Amino acid sequence: MTAETDMVFRFVNPTDDTRTFRVYQVVGTAHEELELYKFSHSMTGSSGGTTTYQRKKYEHWSSNTIASVVYFGLEEVSVRDLRKVKNATSHSRRFKSGVGAGYKWKISENRTDLYCIDSQDKYIASWSNHERILRVTPRASAMLDRLVVTCFLNVWFKRLGRW
Repeated sequence: MTAETDMVFRFVNPTDDTRTFRVYQVVGTAHEELELYKFSHSMTGSSGGTTTYQRKKYEHWSSNTIASVVYFGLEEVSVRDLRKVKNATSHSRRFKSGVGAGYKWKISENRTDLYCIDSQDKYIASWSNHERILRVTPRASAMLDRLVVTCFLNVWFKRLGRW
């Protein structure tokens, strides 16, 4: 499914609360890691509260919020719209990026990992639960924020048994 050219992102949890973590991009053959995202939950260990995420851009952190709404720049998107279900028996979660471009996350055959495809069923990303690694194709780099956030949301809800 993945190619050697995929971008690789490692999720690192410093606490037991999986809503508080950092995302590092693994770069080059020396496996240098660059911190790109910080996710933090306001009430670690609690089911309530708000999770915020920040992306590092030009050595500064830009802040966005996840609760019932996620902000991608100026665009406000409900969490519900980032995890749409086509029907009650659906095994995928759909989301849009840009004008009408549809994508979906699906559960892999091993039942623990996830992968994301576009509207032509072409692979754009995959999540390894064991390695805590997100792989993203270069052609999907323009929607990296959306892939990182929707991956997190789907992993979180799957862990809660609410796929």
